Amino acid sequence: MATATLTIDLAALTENWRALDAMTGSGVETAAVVKANGYGLGSGRVARALAAAGARRFFVAACEEAAAVREALGPGPEICVFSGHMSGDTDMIHDLQLVPMLNSIDQMLRHVEALPGHPFGVQLDTGMNRLGMEPAEWAALREIALAQNIQLIMSHLACADEPDHPMNTQQLLAFREMTDGCGVPRSFSATGGILLGPDYHFDVTRPGIGMYGGLPFEQARAVAHISLPVVQIREVEAGETVGYSNTWTAARPSRIATVSAGYADGIHRAMGPKTFVYQGDVACPVVGRISMDLITVDVTHLADTPKELDLLNAHQTVDMLADNAGTIGYEILTSLGARYRRRYVSA
Repeated sequence: MATATLTIDLAALTENWRALDAMTGSGVETAAVVKANGYGLGSGRVARALAAAGARRFFVAACEEAAAVREALGPGPEICVFSGHMSGDTDMIHDLQLVPMLNSIDQMLRHVEALPGHPFGVQLDTGMNRLGMEPAEWAALREIALAQNIQLIMSHLACADEPDHPMNTQQLLAFREMTDGCGVPRSFSATGGILLGPDYHFDVTRPGIGMYGGLPFEQARAVAHISLPVVQIREVEAGETVGYSNTWTAARPSRIATVSAGYADGIHRAMGPKTFVYQGDVACPVVGRISMDLITVDVTHLADTPKELDLLNAHQTVDMLADNAGTIGYEILTSLGARYRRRYVSA
């Protein structure tokens, strides 16, 4: 079967990173989050492009993810691990020169005993109740941590996508209370926090979704583009049905294109009824259910027979697809499967 093409625009990626970097002051470092295989777009290629643009600090979720990033970047750039120093991670942290963001007393003890003198960071819980040391834990460890090779103190905003949410101010005050006077670089903001303004920037920002073209960074250029090859065109008479469970019935004689992609490629079934694919600027509605490998599209109104149709383009973004599926752009990007022919462009 023909293969769909996922085109990753590295120039758009780096332009988005630079735009987010420009929103902060001259004393603020802009890092880059490349976890989940670079949000589904290939962490090695993404990290190399961002490093060439000036990023010197990268964040991943787990040590296993860091291996691909270190291989791509070589020695030098700092790679921080959100999950901290887990049992069994010691050799990888040492050999790849990673900086674990320690989340608990247990992790702190494990780290300083297994790798004395090795750099680390600390993640604090300022109210999200997901990951990081709570205020009492940090109070007990603060002086011990500050006497070690600590590189960064961070926390994570729960509601940064909602600028007026009171949780933002609540967490900011908690973060300041826990960290003021530490004399250690601090990081509080991902993409949403950058957009909240200078009070949230501190010393290091760590954009993720905004670099990859997603909300809440409305000015972002699209980074991911998907083209779907047309496998077959068929004529359907009025009253005939298309796809599983007869969910779409032709109201007129119609031409139906079957394209090669489906939910195995991260195109969720739930987005079907509201989603279009495009021939240039012309929208073509998805009809019938999205199946594992195939999608059916009404192309009756097209003047010619298309060879491929676009799913992600300037007219239909990852966030539009996410709305259609009842989810978020992060999930759309990170769900893109391994079957795509990946094409990287930089201009």
